[in-house]
Amino acid sequence: MSENSEFSFGPATGVGSMPGGDAREAAKTVTGSFEDFPFLAELPARGPGADMIGRTAGMLVELYARVEPSGWRIGDRPGRDTKRARSWLGEDLDALEEFTQGYEGPLKVQAVGPWTLSAALELKNGEVALSDPGACRDLAGSLAEGLRLHLDEVRRRIPGARIVLQLDEPSLVAALRGQVRTASGYRTHRAVDRQVVEATLREVIGTHAEGPVVVHSCAPDVPFALLRRAGAAGISFDFSLLTERDDDMIGEAVEGGTRLFAGVVPSTDTPLSDPAGSVMGVRTLWRRLGLHPGLLAEAVTVTPSCGLAGASPAYARNALGQCVRAARSLADNPE
Repeated sequence: MSENSEFSFGPATGVGSMPGGDAREAAKTVTGSFEDFPFLAELPARGPGADMIGRTAGMLVELYARVEPSGWRIGDRPGRDTKRARSWLGEDLDALEEFTQGYEGPLKVQAVGPWTLSAALELKNGEVALSDPGACRDLAGSLAEGLRLHLDEVRRRIPGARIVLQLDEPSLVAALRGQVRTASGYRTHRAVDRQVVEATLREVIGTHAEGPVVVHSCAPDVPFALLRRAGAAGISFDFSLLTERDDDMIGEAVEGGTRLFAGVVPSTDTPLSDPAGSVMGVRTLWRRLGLHPGLLAEAVTVTPSCGLAGASPAYARNALGQCVRAARSLADNPE
């Protein structure tokens, strides 16, 4: 079993983003929906600095980023975009702190992982940091230090929380396959060596020695084995993108104690099936792998398929509730 296998995760949680721009309303919805595994909501509708890249760029230490027409670009000093990102993060923490008074249990916070950040943040020449191995190293080191400070702040505000750090890596597979486009759009950057990817992830994951780290990607072909070797205690993914060729990796992950954050509830407005229907695919996978049904509740946390920023507020609330009901269905009727 993994070193974090004794950590008690909640049965259901969200991925990260929520619709709207009201931090208190988002925190109220999240904590009301997930009484035993809330998360720090992200509200990208507020604009640059509240988006996932800008939010994490605001956490960096001794590296700063500003918004250019082409996206976020690393600069020499903190400007208004950095200050805005930090201000919104503080507002979100204030709201979460208000609605978690006396809370004791797992609490999830999210940040962009080093490879997606490297594939998004531009250098002064307009190319992304992924084009420069030295820039990637500097970015990972700055991110690791920034995450340490951020996690310390969350612990100070919510002392009873057992923090789960989620690293969002939607561009990880593209970086591994050499599919990240250059600034011109006509070429792609060279694929990053898998050993370098793994070592960098291990460095950033090691930031959170006090608790487990989950890596999230809603892209196809999530590299389960690489993430597990890098130290991820959980892997969060869009369940609908799995294929039978993923079976062996999933089986090895479960048997190795890795928590599966199964994204089974659609993240955009759509009619929802009954809760048992949402997790029917998980049960089918379990049977196909020959895993014991009793392991389901121990190994799976139910989530939406991805963030809910693109959903209506009403649907987002329903989707979070559906995750809770679906997780209860797994626990009550594992067969």
